[in-house]
Amino acid sequence: MKTLDHWIGGKTVEGASGNHGPVTDPATGAQTTRVALASAEDVDAAVAAAQAAYQTWGTSSLAARTAVLFRYRALLDAHRDELAALITAEHGKVHSDALGEVARGLEIVELACGITTQLKGELSTQVSNRVDVAAIRQPLGVVAGITPFNFPAMVPMWMFPLAIACGNTFVLKPSEKDPSPAIRLAELATEAGLPDGVLNVVNGDKAAVDRLLVHPDVAAVSFVGSTPIARHIHATASAHGKRVQALGGAKNHMLVLPDADLDAAADAAVSAAYGSAGERCMAISAVVAVGPVGDELVAKIRDRAEKIKIGPGGDPASEMGPLITRAHRDKVASYVHGAAEQGAEVVLDGTGFTVEGYEDGHWIGLSLLDRVSTDSDAYRDEIFGPVLCVLRADSYEDGVRLINESPFGNGTAVFTRDGGAARRFQLEVQAGMVGVNVPIPVPVGYHSFGGWKDSLFGDHHIYGNDGVHFYTRGKVVTTRWPNPEDGGVDLGFPKNH
Repeated sequence: MKTLDHWIGGKTVEGASGNHGPVTDPATGAQTTRVALASAEDVDAAVAAAQAAYQTWGTSSLAARTAVLFRYRALLDAHRDELAALITAEHGKVHSDALGEVARGLEIVELACGITTQLKGELSTQVSNRVDVAAIRQPLGVVAGITPFNFPAMVPMWMFPLAIACGNTFVLKPSEKDPSPAIRLAELATEAGLPDGVLNVVNGDKAAVDRLLVHPDVAAVSFVGSTPIARHIHATASAHGKRVQALGGAKNHMLVLPDADLDAAADAAVSAAYGSAGERCMAISAVVAVGPVGDELVAKIRDRAEKIKIGPGGDPASEMGPLITRAHRDKVASYVHGAAEQGAEVVLDGTGFTVEGYEDGHWIGLSLLDRVSTDSDAYRDEIFGPVLCVLRADSYEDGVRLINESPFGNGTAVFTRDGGAARRFQLEVQAGMVGVNVPIPVPVGYHSFGGWKDSLFGDHHIYGNDGVHFYTRGKVVTTRWPNPEDGGVDLGFPKNH
Protein backbone atom coordinates (compact mmCIF):
# COMPACT_ATOMS: atom_id res chain seq x y z
CA MET A 1 0.00 0.00 0.00
CA LYS A 2 1.26 3.46 -0.89
CA THR A 3 2.28 5.74 1.98
CA LEU A 4 1.94 9.49 1.47
CA ASP A 5 4.11 11.66 3.70
CA HIS A 6 4.62 15.42 3.97
CA TRP A 7 6.43 17.76 1.57
CA ILE A 8 8.67 20.07 3.59
CA GLY A 9 11.64 22.06 2.40
CA GLY A 10 11.44 20.69 -1.13
CA LYS A 11 11.45 17.00 -0.25
CA THR A 12 9.37 14.17 1.17
CA VAL A 13 9.48 14.04 4.97
CA GLU A 14 8.09 11.24 7.13
CA GLY A 15 5.66 12.28 9.82
CA ALA A 16 7.02 12.56 13.34
CA SER A 17 3.80 11.31 14.91
CA GLY A 18 3.79 7.93 13.18
CA ASN A 19 0.02 8.20 12.82
CA HIS A 20 -1.67 7.51 9.49
CA GLY A 21 -5.16 7.75 8.04
CA PRO A 22 -6.82 5.78 5.22
CA VAL A 23 -7.35 7.04 1.68
CA THR A 24 -9.88 5.01 -0.29
CA ASP A 25 -10.95 4.63 -3.88
CA PRO A 26 -14.60 5.80 -3.69
CA ALA A 27 -15.59 3.60 -6.63
CA THR A 28 -14.47 0.38 -4.93
CA GLY A 29 -14.43 1.31 -1.25
CA ALA A 30 -10.93 -0.20 -0.98
CA GLN A 31 -8.11 1.56 0.83
CA THR A 32 -5.34 2.45 -1.62
CA THR A 33 -3.09 4.71 0.43
CA ARG A 34 -2.21 5.54 3.98
CA VAL A 35 -1.51 9.21 4.59
CA ALA A 36 0.64 10.63 7.37
CA LEU A 37 -1.28 12.68 9.93
CA ALA A 38 0.83 15.60 11.05
CA SER A 39 1.60 16.33 14.67
CA ALA A 40 2.31 19.82 15.99
CA GLU A 41 5.98 18.98 15.53
CA ASP A 42 5.44 18.30 11.82
CA VAL A 43 3.58 21.58 11.40
CA ASP A 44 6.34 23.44 13.20
CA ALA A 45 8.91 21.93 10.84
CA ALA A 46 6.92 23.07 7.79
CA VAL A 47 6.48 26.59 9.16
CA ALA A 48 10.19 26.76 10.01
CA ALA A 49 11.09 25.76 6.44
CA ALA A 50 8.72 28.40 5.11
CA GLN A 51 10.08 31.05 7.46
CA ALA A 52 13.66 30.31 6.38
CA ALA A 53 12.72 30.43 2.70
CA TYR A 54 10.91 33.74 3.16
CA GLN A 55 14.14 35.51 4.03
CA THR A 56 15.21 35.32 0.38
CA TRP A 57 11.93 34.68 -1.49
CA GLY A 58 10.23 37.70 0.10
CA THR A 59 12.90 40.01 -1.32
CA SER A 60 13.34 38.24 -4.66
CA SER A 61 12.58 40.17 -7.82
CA LEU A 62 9.23 40.05 -9.52
CA ALA A 63 11.01 38.81 -12.62
CA ALA A 64 12.46 35.85 -10.72
CA ARG A 65 9.10 34.92 -9.22
CA THR A 66 7.16 35.14 -12.46
CA ALA A 67 9.82 33.14 -14.32
CA VAL A 68 9.18 30.26 -11.92
CA LEU A 69 5.43 30.64 -12.27
CA PHE A 70 5.56 30.59 -16.08
CA ARG A 71 7.55 27.34 -15.95
CA TYR A 72 5.10 25.98 -13.38
CA ARG A 73 2.14 26.81 -15.58
CA ALA A 74 3.75 24.91 -18.47
CA LEU A 75 4.38 21.85 -16.27
CA LEU A 76 0.82 21.84 -14.96
CA ASP A 77 -0.48 22.04 -18.50
CA ALA A 78 1.68 19.08 -19.51
CA HIS A 79 0.49 17.03 -16.52
CA ARG A 80 -3.25 17.78 -16.76
CA ASP A 81 -4.24 14.17 -17.33
CA GLU A 82 -2.00 12.88 -14.55
CA LEU A 83 -3.43 15.36 -12.04
CA ALA A 84 -6.99 14.58 -13.16
CA ALA A 85 -6.34 10.85 -12.72
CA LEU A 86 -5.12 11.44 -9.16
CA ILE A 87 -8.28 13.44 -8.42
CA THR A 88 -10.54 10.72 -9.83
CA ALA A 89 -8.72 7.96 -7.96
CA GLU A 90 -9.17 9.57 -4.54
CA HIS A 91 -12.19 11.86 -4.91
CA GLY A 92 -14.22 9.78 -7.36
CA LYS A 93 -15.38 12.50 -9.77
CA VAL A 94 -15.37 11.61 -13.44
CA HIS A 95 -12.21 12.30 -15.42
CA SER A 96 -13.71 15.08 -17.54
CA ASP A 97 -14.84 16.90 -14.40
CA ALA A 98 -11.38 16.46 -12.88
CA LEU A 99 -9.82 17.93 -16.02
CA GLY A 100 -12.14 20.92 -15.65
CA GLU A 101 -10.98 21.36 -12.06
CA VAL A 102 -7.34 21.47 -13.16
CA ALA A 103 -8.21 23.98 -15.89
CA ARG A 104 -9.91 26.34 -13.43
CA GLY A 105 -6.92 26.11 -11.10
CA LEU A 106 -4.64 26.98 -13.99
CA GLU A 107 -6.55 30.25 -14.42
CA ILE A 108 -5.20 31.44 -11.09
CA VAL A 109 -1.66 30.35 -11.94
CA GLU A 110 -2.00 32.45 -15.10
CA LEU A 111 -3.22 35.37 -12.99
CA ALA A 112 -0.19 34.94 -10.74
CA CYS A 113 2.10 35.03 -13.79
CA GLY A 114 0.88 38.61 -14.31
CA ILE A 115 1.47 39.69 -10.71
CA THR A 116 3.78 42.49 -11.87
CA THR A 117 0.81 44.64 -12.84
CA GLN A 118 -1.04 43.83 -9.61
CA LEU A 119 1.87 45.03 -7.46
CA LYS A 120 2.74 48.23 -9.34
CA GLY A 121 1.79 50.52 -6.47
CA GLU A 122 0.96 54.22 -6.75
CA LEU A 123 2.97 57.43 -6.75
CA SER A 124 1.87 61.01 -6.23
CA THR A 125 4.53 63.63 -6.87
CA GLN A 126 4.69 67.13 -5.44
CA VAL A 127 1.91 66.63 -2.91
CA SER A 128 3.65 69.40 -1.03
CA ASN A 129 6.77 71.41 -1.80
CA ARG A 130 9.34 68.80 -2.94
CA VAL A 131 7.31 66.00 -1.24
CA ASP A 132 6.30 62.76 -2.96
CA VAL A 133 4.03 60.00 -1.59
CA ALA A 134 4.21 56.37 -2.73
CA ALA A 135 1.86 53.51 -1.83
CA ILE A 136 3.35 50.03 -2.08
CA ARG A 137 2.24 46.52 -1.17
CA GLN A 138 4.51 44.00 0.53
CA PRO A 139 4.16 40.31 1.41
CA LEU A 140 3.01 39.13 4.82
CA GLY A 141 5.52 36.32 5.42
CA VAL A 142 4.44 32.73 6.06
CA VAL A 143 0.81 32.07 5.15
CA ALA A 144 -1.24 28.89 5.39
CA GLY A 145 -4.04 27.29 3.37
CA ILE A 146 -6.53 24.69 4.59
CA THR A 147 -8.44 23.13 1.71
CA PRO A 148 -11.43 20.76 1.29
CA PHE A 149 -11.78 17.33 -0.27
CA ASN A 150 -14.13 18.31 -3.07
CA PHE A 151 -11.54 20.19 -5.15
CA PRO A 152 -8.17 18.76 -4.10
CA ALA A 153 -6.25 20.56 -6.88
CA MET A 154 -8.29 23.63 -7.79
CA VAL A 155 -8.81 25.16 -4.35
CA PRO A 156 -5.12 24.88 -3.38
CA MET A 157 -4.34 26.60 -6.70
CA TRP A 158 -6.78 29.34 -5.73
CA MET A 159 -4.43 30.12 -2.86
CA PHE A 160 -0.74 29.37 -3.10
CA PRO A 161 0.13 30.66 -6.62
CA LEU A 162 -1.02 34.20 -5.76
CA ALA A 163 0.48 34.00 -2.29
CA ILE A 164 3.94 33.03 -3.51
CA ALA A 165 3.73 35.44 -6.46
CA CYS A 166 3.25 38.21 -3.92
CA GLY A 167 6.44 37.09 -2.13
CA ASN A 168 5.00 34.98 0.67
CA THR A 169 5.90 31.41 1.51
CA PHE A 170 3.15 28.84 1.99
CA VAL A 171 2.12 25.89 4.15
CA LEU A 172 -0.75 23.89 2.65
CA LYS A 173 -2.90 21.48 4.68
CA PRO A 174 -5.04 19.59 2.15
CA SER A 175 -7.88 17.24 3.00
CA GLU A 176 -6.65 13.93 4.35
CA LYS A 177 -9.34 12.20 2.28
CA ASP A 178 -7.65 12.91 -1.09
CA PRO A 179 -4.17 14.33 -0.48
CA SER A 180 -2.20 13.04 -3.48
CA PRO A 181 -3.01 15.92 -5.89
CA ALA A 182 -1.62 18.49 -3.42
CA ILE A 183 1.65 16.61 -3.05
CA ARG A 184 1.97 16.34 -6.82
CA LEU A 185 1.33 20.09 -7.18
CA ALA A 186 4.21 20.73 -4.77
CA GLU A 187 6.53 18.33 -6.58
CA LEU A 188 5.86 20.05 -9.89
CA ALA A 189 6.49 23.46 -8.31
CA THR A 190 9.92 22.27 -7.19
CA GLU A 191 10.56 20.92 -10.69
CA ALA A 192 9.67 24.38 -12.04
CA GLY A 193 12.43 25.89 -9.92
CA LEU A 194 10.52 27.08 -6.87
CA PRO A 195 13.10 27.32 -4.06
CA ASP A 196 12.92 24.76 -1.27
CA GLY A 197 10.59 25.78 1.54
CA VAL A 198 8.51 28.27 -0.45
CA LEU A 199 5.66 25.73 -0.80
CA ASN A 200 5.21 23.05 1.86
CA VAL A 201 2.45 20.46 2.32
CA VAL A 202 1.54 18.90 5.67
CA ASN A 203 -1.07 16.17 5.60
CA GLY A 204 -3.26 15.75 8.61
CA ASP A 205 -6.50 16.31 10.43
CA LYS A 206 -7.72 18.61 13.20
CA ALA A 207 -4.42 18.48 15.12
CA ALA A 208 -2.56 19.97 12.15
CA VAL A 209 -5.21 22.64 11.61
CA ASP A 210 -5.26 23.65 15.26
CA ARG A 211 -1.49 24.14 15.30
CA LEU A 212 -1.55 26.30 12.16
CA LEU A 213 -4.24 28.53 13.65
CA VAL A 214 -2.14 29.45 16.67
CA HIS A 215 1.41 29.24 15.31
CA PRO A 216 3.13 32.59 15.99
CA ASP A 217 4.99 32.60 12.66
CA VAL A 218 1.87 32.13 10.49
CA ALA A 219 0.66 35.57 9.39
CA ALA A 220 -2.53 34.60 7.55
CA VAL A 221 -4.85 31.66 7.01
CA SER A 222 -7.01 30.87 3.97
CA PHE A 223 -9.75 28.28 4.35
CA VAL A 224 -12.51 26.72 2.26
CA GLY A 225 -14.94 24.28 3.87
CA SER A 226 -18.14 24.03 5.89
CA THR A 227 -19.67 26.96 7.75
CA PRO A 228 -19.14 25.62 11.32
CA ILE A 229 -15.44 25.03 10.62
CA ALA A 230 -15.08 28.34 8.78
CA ARG A 231 -16.53 30.14 11.80
CA HIS A 232 -14.09 28.31 14.10
CA ILE A 233 -11.13 29.03 11.81
CA HIS A 234 -11.99 32.72 11.67
CA ALA A 235 -12.53 33.12 15.41
CA THR A 236 -9.45 31.18 16.46
CA ALA A 237 -6.94 32.52 13.95
CA SER A 238 -8.19 36.10 14.35
CA ALA A 239 -7.85 35.81 18.11
CA HIS A 240 -4.20 34.94 17.52
CA GLY A 241 -3.59 38.05 15.42
CA LYS A 242 -3.80 36.49 11.97
CA ARG A 243 -5.45 37.73 8.83
CA VAL A 244 -8.21 35.28 7.85
CA GLN A 245 -10.33 34.51 4.81
CA ALA A 246 -12.64 31.59 5.61
CA LEU A 247 -15.13 30.53 2.96
CA GLY A 248 -17.98 28.49 4.41
CA GLY A 249 -20.92 26.44 3.23
CA ALA A 250 -23.76 27.15 0.87
CA LYS A 251 -27.34 26.48 -0.06
CA ASN A 252 -27.42 27.90 -3.56
CA HIS A 253 -30.83 28.77 -4.98
CA MET A 254 -31.97 28.97 -8.58
CA LEU A 255 -35.02 31.16 -9.13
CA VAL A 256 -37.05 30.14 -12.17
CA LEU A 257 -39.54 32.79 -13.31
CA PRO A 258 -42.66 31.95 -15.35
CA ASP A 259 -41.19 33.40 -18.57
CA ALA A 260 -38.02 31.28 -18.41
CA ASP A 261 -37.04 28.75 -21.05
CA LEU A 262 -37.97 25.68 -19.00
CA ASP A 263 -35.89 23.28 -21.08
CA ALA A 264 -32.80 25.42 -20.51
CA ALA A 265 -33.67 25.78 -16.84
CA ALA A 266 -34.13 22.02 -16.42
CA ASP A 267 -30.82 21.31 -18.18
CA ALA A 268 -29.09 23.82 -15.91
CA ALA A 269 -30.71 22.49 -12.74
CA VAL A 270 -29.64 18.90 -13.45
CA SER A 271 -26.12 19.91 -14.45
CA ALA A 272 -25.61 22.20 -11.47
CA ALA A 273 -27.26 19.98 -8.85
CA TYR A 274 -25.80 16.60 -9.78
CA GLY A 275 -22.43 17.43 -11.31
CA SER A 276 -19.57 15.99 -9.25
CA ALA A 277 -22.29 14.13 -7.28
CA GLY A 278 -23.35 17.45 -5.74
CA GLU A 279 -20.06 17.78 -3.88
CA ARG A 280 -19.56 21.40 -4.90
CA CYS A 281 -19.96 24.53 -2.80
CA MET A 282 -21.45 26.17 -5.89
CA ALA A 283 -23.91 23.35 -6.65
CA ILE A 284 -27.53 24.36 -7.07
CA SER A 285 -29.29 22.55 -4.24
CA ALA A 286 -32.59 24.46 -4.18
CA VAL A 287 -34.75 25.41 -7.16
CA VAL A 288 -37.45 28.00 -6.48
CA ALA A 289 -40.22 27.69 -9.08
CA VAL A 290 -42.37 30.81 -9.36
CA GLY A 291 -46.06 30.69 -10.24
CA PRO A 292 -47.50 27.98 -12.47
CA VAL A 293 -44.27 26.52 -13.89
CA GLY A 294 -43.42 24.20 -10.96
CA ASP A 295 -45.08 20.97 -12.11
CA GLU A 296 -43.75 21.19 -15.66
CA LEU A 297 -40.25 22.11 -14.44
CA VAL A 298 -40.13 19.20 -11.98
CA ALA A 299 -41.22 16.80 -14.72
CA LYS A 300 -38.48 18.05 -17.03
CA ILE A 301 -35.85 17.77 -14.29
CA ARG A 302 -36.97 14.24 -13.46
CA ASP A 303 -36.86 13.18 -17.11
CA ARG A 304 -33.27 14.37 -17.43
CA ALA A 305 -32.10 13.08 -14.07
CA GLU A 306 -33.30 9.55 -14.77
CA LYS A 307 -30.99 9.36 -17.79
CA ILE A 308 -27.75 10.29 -16.01
CA LYS A 309 -25.14 7.54 -16.21
CA ILE A 310 -23.53 6.84 -12.82
CA GLY A 311 -20.34 4.81 -12.62
CA PRO A 312 -16.61 4.81 -11.84
CA GLY A 313 -14.91 8.11 -12.57
CA GLY A 314 -12.39 6.43 -14.83
CA ASP A 315 -15.09 5.09 -17.16
CA PRO A 316 -15.55 7.52 -20.07
CA ALA A 317 -19.27 6.63 -20.15
CA SER A 318 -19.83 7.82 -16.58
CA GLU A 319 -21.40 11.23 -16.04
CA MET A 320 -21.41 11.10 -12.23
CA GLY A 321 -19.20 9.18 -9.83
CA PRO A 322 -19.51 8.05 -6.19
CA LEU A 323 -19.35 10.10 -3.00
CA ILE A 324 -16.08 10.60 -1.16
CA THR A 325 -16.67 8.20 1.80
CA ARG A 326 -19.24 5.67 2.92
CA ALA A 327 -20.01 7.77 6.00
CA HIS A 328 -20.79 10.77 3.82
CA ARG A 329 -22.90 8.60 1.53
CA ASP A 330 -24.97 7.44 4.50
CA LYS A 331 -25.39 11.00 5.76
CA VAL A 332 -26.63 12.20 2.37
CA ALA A 333 -29.06 9.28 2.19
CA SER A 334 -30.47 10.18 5.60
CA TYR A 335 -31.78 13.50 4.26
CA VAL A 336 -33.70 11.72 1.51
CA HIS A 337 -35.12 9.15 3.92
CA GLY A 338 -36.37 11.88 6.25
CA ALA A 339 -37.73 14.20 3.57
CA ALA A 340 -41.19 12.63 3.24
CA GLU A 341 -41.69 12.70 7.01
CA GLN A 342 -41.03 16.44 6.91
CA GLY A 343 -43.57 17.13 4.18
CA ALA A 344 -41.64 16.78 0.93
CA GLU A 345 -42.69 14.77 -2.09
CA VAL A 346 -39.89 12.35 -2.99
CA VAL A 347 -39.96 12.41 -6.80
CA LEU A 348 -36.71 10.47 -7.17
CA ASP A 349 -35.03 8.39 -4.46
CA GLY A 350 -31.46 7.48 -5.33
CA THR A 351 -30.47 6.01 -1.99
CA GLY A 352 -30.69 2.37 -3.09
CA PHE A 353 -28.45 2.78 -6.10
CA THR A 354 -25.38 0.63 -6.67
CA VAL A 355 -23.08 -0.27 -9.58
CA GLU A 356 -22.70 -3.86 -10.67
CA GLY A 357 -19.19 -5.09 -9.99
CA TYR A 358 -18.51 -2.15 -7.65
CA GLU A 359 -20.96 -2.98 -4.87
CA ASP A 360 -18.59 -1.79 -2.12
CA GLY A 361 -18.23 1.68 -3.63
CA HIS A 362 -19.73 4.79 -2.07
CA TRP A 363 -22.66 4.93 -4.47
CA ILE A 364 -25.82 6.95 -4.35
CA GLY A 365 -28.23 7.86 -7.12
CA LEU A 366 -29.89 11.16 -7.94
CA SER A 367 -32.66 12.31 -5.61
CA LEU A 368 -35.30 14.95 -6.36
CA LEU A 369 -37.50 16.38 -3.61
CA ASP A 370 -40.51 18.56 -4.49
CA ARG A 371 -42.61 20.94 -2.36
CA VAL A 372 -39.87 21.11 0.26
CA SER A 373 -40.61 23.30 3.27
CA THR A 374 -38.12 25.87 4.47
CA ASP A 375 -38.05 24.37 7.98
CA SER A 376 -37.08 20.87 6.83
CA ASP A 377 -33.61 19.43 7.36
CA ALA A 378 -33.17 18.81 3.63
CA TYR A 379 -33.58 22.53 3.00
CA ARG A 380 -31.83 24.04 6.01
CA ASP A 381 -28.65 21.94 5.90
CA GLU A 382 -25.91 21.82 3.30
CA ILE A 383 -26.33 18.21 2.15
CA PHE A 384 -23.31 18.19 -0.21
CA GLY A 385 -24.65 15.37 -2.32
CA PRO A 386 -26.86 14.71 -5.37
CA VAL A 387 -30.10 15.86 -3.74
CA LEU A 388 -32.11 18.67 -5.35
CA CYS A 389 -34.89 20.41 -3.43
CA VAL A 390 -37.70 22.20 -5.28
CA LEU A 391 -39.67 24.92 -3.51
CA ARG A 392 -42.68 26.85 -4.77
CA ALA A 393 -43.18 30.61 -4.67
CA ASP A 394 -46.22 32.64 -5.75
CA SER A 395 -44.29 35.63 -7.09
CA TYR A 396 -40.86 37.05 -7.85
CA GLU A 397 -40.95 38.96 -4.57
CA ASP A 398 -41.79 35.81 -2.59
CA GLY A 399 -38.95 33.92 -4.28
CA VAL A 400 -36.35 36.58 -3.56
CA ARG A 401 -37.57 36.87 0.03
CA LEU A 402 -37.19 33.11 0.46
CA ILE A 403 -33.63 33.21 -0.88
CA ASN A 404 -32.63 36.18 1.24
CA GLU A 405 -33.95 34.56 4.41
CA SER A 406 -31.43 31.74 4.04
CA PRO A 407 -28.42 32.13 6.34
CA PHE A 408 -26.17 31.24 3.41
CA GLY A 409 -25.26 33.67 0.65
CA ASN A 410 -22.68 31.99 -1.53
CA GLY A 411 -24.09 31.80 -5.06
CA THR A 412 -27.50 32.12 -6.69
CA ALA A 413 -29.05 32.28 -10.14
CA VAL A 414 -32.16 33.51 -11.90
CA PHE A 415 -33.62 32.06 -15.09
CA THR A 416 -35.73 34.51 -17.04
CA ARG A 417 -36.10 36.23 -20.41
CA ASP A 418 -37.00 39.52 -18.68
CA GLY A 419 -34.03 41.88 -18.50
CA GLY A 420 -35.76 44.10 -15.96
CA ALA A 421 -36.41 41.18 -13.63
CA ALA A 422 -32.83 40.00 -14.01
CA ARG A 423 -31.52 43.45 -13.16
CA ARG A 424 -33.71 43.64 -10.07
CA PHE A 425 -32.54 40.21 -8.99
CA GLN A 426 -28.84 40.93 -9.22
CA LEU A 427 -29.29 44.05 -7.10
CA GLU A 428 -31.79 42.69 -4.57
CA VAL A 429 -30.55 39.17 -3.87
CA GLN A 430 -28.21 38.74 -0.90
CA ALA A 431 -25.41 36.59 -2.26
CA GLY A 432 -21.82 37.13 -3.28
CA MET A 433 -22.04 35.53 -6.74
CA VAL A 434 -25.03 35.86 -9.05
CA GLY A 435 -25.83 34.15 -12.34
CA VAL A 436 -28.35 35.34 -14.90
CA ASN A 437 -29.30 32.23 -16.87
CA VAL A 438 -25.99 30.82 -15.57
CA PRO A 439 -26.52 28.17 -12.88
CA ILE A 440 -22.99 28.06 -11.43
CA PRO A 441 -21.66 31.63 -11.52
CA VAL A 442 -18.05 30.91 -10.51
CA PRO A 443 -16.09 34.02 -11.52
CA VAL A 444 -13.15 33.86 -13.89
CA GLY A 445 -9.73 34.11 -12.27
CA TYR A 446 -9.33 37.88 -12.56
CA HIS A 447 -12.50 38.47 -10.54
CA SER A 448 -12.86 37.33 -6.94
CA PHE A 449 -14.78 34.36 -5.54
CA GLY A 450 -16.72 34.60 -2.30
CA GLY A 451 -20.11 34.72 -0.65
CA TRP A 452 -22.05 36.72 1.90
CA LYS A 453 -23.54 35.99 5.31
CA ASP A 454 -22.62 32.53 6.71
CA SER A 455 -20.78 31.66 3.51
CA LEU A 456 -17.82 33.95 4.26
CA PHE A 457 -15.94 34.89 7.41
CA GLY A 458 -13.40 37.66 6.94
CA ASP A 459 -13.23 40.73 4.73
CA HIS A 460 -11.59 39.32 1.62
CA HIS A 461 -12.86 37.02 -1.09
CA ILE A 462 -10.47 34.53 -2.66
CA TYR A 463 -8.26 35.06 -5.77
CA GLY A 464 -8.62 38.07 -8.10
CA ASN A 465 -7.90 41.52 -6.66
CA ASP A 466 -9.15 40.45 -3.24
CA GLY A 467 -6.62 37.60 -3.23
CA VAL A 468 -3.73 39.94 -3.99
CA HIS A 469 -4.84 42.33 -1.27
CA PHE A 470 -5.26 39.49 1.22
CA TYR A 471 -1.71 38.21 0.68
CA THR A 472 -0.11 41.68 0.87
CA ARG A 473 -0.26 44.67 3.19
CA GLY A 474 -0.05 48.30 2.27
CA LYS A 475 2.69 50.73 3.12
CA VAL A 476 2.76 54.45 2.37
CA VAL A 477 6.12 56.21 2.01
CA THR A 478 6.37 60.02 2.16
CA THR A 479 9.65 61.41 0.80
CA ARG A 480 11.15 64.89 0.90
CA TRP A 481 14.59 65.91 -0.30
CA PRO A 482 15.10 69.39 1.20
CA ASN A 483 17.25 72.20 -0.14
CA PRO A 484 20.33 73.09 1.90
CA GLU A 485 18.74 76.36 3.04
CA ASP A 486 15.72 74.56 4.54
CA GLY A 487 15.74 74.19 8.29
CA GLY A 488 14.37 75.42 11.55
CA VAL A 489 11.98 73.99 14.08
CA ASP A 490 8.25 74.09 13.32
CA LEU A 491 5.86 72.54 15.86
CA GLY A 492 2.78 73.24 13.76
CA PHE A 493 0.74 70.60 11.95
CA PRO A 494 2.37 69.66 8.59
CA LYS A 495 0.87 71.67 5.72
CA ASN A 496 0.41 70.60 2.14
CA HIS A 497 1.62 73.67 0.30
